[in-house]
Amino acid sequence: MKNMLSASSNITYVKRRGVEFVQFPIFKKFEDVLVHCFTTRRGGVSVGECESLNLSFNRNDSRENVMENFKRIASALDIDYRNMVLSSQVHGCRVLAVTKDDRGKGLVRSSDIFGYDGLVTDQSEVALVTFYADCVPLFFFDSKRKAIGLSHSGWRGTVKNIAAETIRVMKEAYGTDPQDIYAAIGPSIGCCCFEVGQEVHDEFINAFSWSRDYCKKDVKGKYFIDLQGIIKKSMIDEGIPEDRICISGVCTKCNNHIFFSHRGDKGRTGSLAAIMQIR
Repeated sequence: MKNMLSASSNITYVKRRGVEFVQFPIFKKFEDVLVHCFTTRRGGVSVGECESLNLSFNRNDSRENVMENFKRIASALDIDYRNMVLSSQVHGCRVLAVTKDDRGKGLVRSSDIFGYDGLVTDQSEVALVTFYADCVPLFFFDSKRKAIGLSHSGWRGTVKNIAAETIRVMKEAYGTDPQDIYAAIGPSIGCCCFEVGQEVHDEFINAFSWSRDYCKKDVKGKYFIDLQGIIKKSMIDEGIPEDRICISGVCTKCNNHIFFSHRGDKGRTGSLAAIMQIR
């Protein structure tokens, strides 16, 4: 893939079997036990506004195209698409622990997973899947207990601190110690492009007084918020060592030739996916 990003990054581009995706170097030493990726918009069969690797059934795309796209990314990752468990996001902060009994839900069989923006598991061959088009993908790996988590952190989820909630659920379900977690904050809309009104700015300040350092006001009086920076600070506050957090620093809107972007594509776009599985 041509690396034409408009910002420096801590991600690795991979093209495999015609599918293009990104990975995080922080997880490289665990590749014998961990599979992960954040998809791009390249390498699928969808057309029009969803061209080409759209992974959502809720976009302007056919089910057949989306299924083929899932099969392609699964093949590129050397995993079974039937092992995937799909989230059902509502811009909240609920996180669900799933097992092998949940495999295929939302993809090849009906699902009873509703209203969850995060998924965690400690079981092998359970592929967690969450969806994005500017919101922030959060990856968690407990290197001691071999547990994983994926969370979708839009601005509402960030205000509600879904990063902390994911860690809490991993603690409760698997005995995770935050000191053992390696985390990645994936491509999302950046501070350069995430313009918000006074009311959104105030929600962040009310939730985290320290977030003033991540909320900038330009000469025209418009606010811009650094979601990735706020989430990293939240992770550190929860006990994850700073040197175990990879922040991508990549803006999906600035780079919507590579990534689907709700703002960059003016709402007519497809969906990216974060995928994570224990081998």
